[in-house]
Amino acid sequence: MPLKHQANIPSPDDFYEELVRSQRDLDDDQAALMNAKLVLLLANHVGDRSVLSEALRKARPKKR
Repeated sequence: MPLKHQANIPSPDDFYEELVRSQRDLDDDQAALMNAKLVLLLANHVGDRSVLSEALRKARPKKR
């Protein structure tokens, strides 16, 4: 299964708003922990190591 690069979430703006709202009352450490947990939950859901490896490569910022 290849990594999807096109929008694949119904109402992506609504999801983004929900994501921001879910962290509104958290401090930076709590938000970082929530993001780490969310990544692991979604990675487990995807399950395909090649897709996850590609996503890690694409998400990593380029070195300056």
